[in-house]
Amino acid sequence: MSDEHKRPADEPAGPEPVAIRFFGTTWVHHDGGYALRRAGVALGALVLAALGAFVLRFAFEGLAVAEVGSLVNVLIVVCFAVCSALAFRRTWEGFVRRREPAADRAAEKAEKSAQSLMLIGFIGSLLAYFCRAIVEAPGEKLHRAEYEAARERHARRRTARTGNPAARKQGAKGGAKAGSKGKKRR
Repeated sequence: MSDEHKRPADEPAGPEPVAIRFFGTTWVHHDGGYALRRAGVALGALVLAALGAFVLRFAFEGLAVAEVGSLVNVLIVVCFAVCSALAFRRTWEGFVRRREPAADRAAEKAEKSAQSLMLIGFIGSLLAYFCRAIVEAPGEKLHRAEYEAARERHARRRTARTGNPAARKQGAKGGAKAGSKGKKRR
């Protein structure tokens, strides 16, 4: 075999897993401090959500000092509650399935307006991150399904190719009969 047909040692034999923020690729085998990272992410998201609620409390107290009235106070609380609920749901769904790319201008505008809702409802997004980190790395289920599908496609392509020496060698390892003599080449 010539040098140009050899696979370099550092080249992967199949698809590579996608790195998840704060976890890298430790989600694949749950190694490299995966449990500690999950605990840290969950705790960090919960602390940030509590800090955000604390800051919103100051904003609400500012409205009380300004004596804007009970209707405005109720509207502000409802606004943050609804935005947090929408941000929670949107973040949670992002961990389970991929968002489809926007097909038209109306969908792009809806996506941009949802970004402002996510910003206002940041506490809901942080709480979704916290809840998901308790169960698994946020987005792990989605990435694992995609990674397994890519590995399966790679294995099918690799075995389906005709003339693949690596596939032939795997099948020929146990193929020689005991006691049979092979022909000598001249």
